Amino acid sequence: QVQLVESGGGLVQAGGSLRLSCAASGSIFRINAMGWYRQAPGKQRELVATITSGGSTSYADPEKGRFTISRDNAKNTVYLQMNNLKSEDTAVYYCRSWVLPFRSSSVELTYWGQGTQVAVSS
Repeated sequence: QVQLVESGGGLVQAGGSLRLSCAASGSIFRINAMGWYRQAPGKQRELVATITSGGSTSYADPEKGRFTISRDNAKNTVYLQMNNLKSEDTAVYYCRSWVLPFRSSSVELTYWGQGTQVAVSS
């Protein structure tokens, strides 16, 4: 089993910044990729950004230039730096990881965090 614990959410004014963190722990041999998703009220959960173990990143188009995903492999932690926040960024942000739990594992497992609330006031 793998646990993902997010932190860093909160209330911020439009134009402000927040840095989210997500730390993974448990049965982990290797984390292949980590990512951030978000779900606004009344909307479906959507991808924000992902990062591979080698550091390759991918972003949903609206976030390019404002959000930066990074990770510390030694700490099994992924970060999301969010700048110039807008009211439409208000959502619960979820961390997701794709994990090989054991050296002998042939199947990649995916886990979700519990979410952290980001609220942007205009």
